[in-house]
Amino acid sequence: MDRLWAPWRIEYIRSIKEDGCIFCDKPENTDDREMLILHRGKNVFVMMNLYPYNNGHLLIAPYSHTDNSNDLAAEDRGEIMELADASMEIMKKTMNAEGFNFGANIGRSGGAGIEEHIHFHVVPRWQGDTNFMPVVGYTKVQVDGLKEAYDNLKPHFDKL
Repeated sequence: MDRLWAPWRIEYIRSIKEDGCIFCDKPENTDDREMLILHRGKNVFVMMNLYPYNNGHLLIAPYSHTDNSNDLAAEDRGEIMELADASMEIMKKTMNAEGFNFGANIGRSGGAGIEEHIHFHVVPRWQGDTNFMPVVGYTKVQVDGLKEAYDNLKPHFDKL
């Protein structure tokens, strides 16, 4: 069984949370690079995770503020899947991703760091990407910076 071990995420978990909802607030800002927004769809948008498990860790969220996927229109759910598929294809081509973790953490007990606004994770994976560094050295090796990864991915998302 593979495990996604991410002890560096404790920084996010322990941090003081800002008021508001990032999935509502960030799309209101027009500086997509600063907000790490890669694509704005009709009902859904794609952004990079500020606290990634792996390089290229993306978040797909509806513009509508809800914590329940049952509240989403069928059109929203369809757009989420289309953007998840497109995101994976882009990362296969640009980052040589070999596999992906895709899904949602729903509710605090389900692991949601931001439980009030449903969002989906697309995490690119590579054979051996969870090596000894996080386990032995408590160090996560990020091979690319957030802005550099954004700049690499953005032109491909602009074509969607």
